[in-house]
Amino acid sequence: MQTLVEDFLQYLRHERGQSDNTAKTYAALLGKFTAWAEKLGLADWHDVELKHLMAFLSHERSRNQLPVGRASARAANNSEQGHDGSPGVSPHQASAKRLSGESVYLEIAALRAFYKFAENEKMLPANVAENLSLPRRWKRLPKALSNDEIKKLLEPENLETPESLCDQAILELAYASGLRLSELKNLRLEQLHLDAGFINVIGKGNKERVVPVGCKAVESLNRYIEIGRPKLVTPKSPANVFLTQRGTPFAAVTLWLHIKNRVRRAGVERNITPHMLRHSFATHLLEHGADLRVIQELLGHASIGTTEIYTHVTGSRLREIHRKFHPRA
Repeated sequence: MQTLVEDFLQYLRHERGQSDNTAKTYAALLGKFTAWAEKLGLADWHDVELKHLMAFLSHERSRNQLPVGRASARAANNSEQGHDGSPGVSPHQASAKRLSGESVYLEIAALRAFYKFAENEKMLPANVAENLSLPRRWKRLPKALSNDEIKKLLEPENLETPESLCDQAILELAYASGLRLSELKNLRLEQLHLDAGFINVIGKGNKERVVPVGCKAVESLNRYIEIGRPKLVTPKSPANVFLTQRGTPFAAVTLWLHIKNRVRRAGVERNITPHMLRHSFATHLLEHGADLRVIQELLGHASIGTTEIYTHVTGSRLREIHRKFHPRA
């Protein structure tokens, strides 16, 4: 069963141009199903019927999440490595919290995408997943930082080091251009056109877009590239713009830890998520009158529907301002 999954993952990477993160997500989701199916004695995708898919999803919906903590995180990791949905976790380890609807949604989406590929490629005679209905997804409103929080966060640190210059350039660029975390860590020197005030960004699905960069971000990037980055570079360093102390490209987790530590040092007390600077970029643009289509282009959203969620954010912000300042609110 795994061989067919590997063919699907190769298709995602090389023909659909999906990112490694997307391929890893699909691999993990389909891996859970294949491990579950093998325990039932289903050794081939040809043996899988709709009733098996329904039973698996029912099993997933009833599966408890593990509480957060060192021991439970280790147990969760072992569970994921074995792709085993549930048994083996004792009652005192499992929390009462069930898997979110979002998790189930992703599992159904992965199965449907896999079966559509297998049917189109004539690897399976029929698409038994086509009748799986996707549950309604609740749109989570993105959280943005306030102007005061942004000002506090982007205040340069007193002690100037190659690392602090790197952190400053990352934060300025993230807020100035709304880049994803993956786009920041993969950004290369040849993509910078700072004299002209823009950068070329390779986004999801290897789609390229041109994004303007504000003067403050250009200033921080130039200072980092001229003073900070040369002290981080080693003979084996690649052309990535942002480098660690060892002269290597950032892993996503390491880059985010850098940002989190900078947030803490800046005295911003909110729990900042990786996308919050991107959300702040879009929300603040919309609040100051930017066109939604322009924001869609800047963010690299394939659909305007994805960008429209920011209209709800600004709507709630307007209501808040109205309640606060209108004499009869």
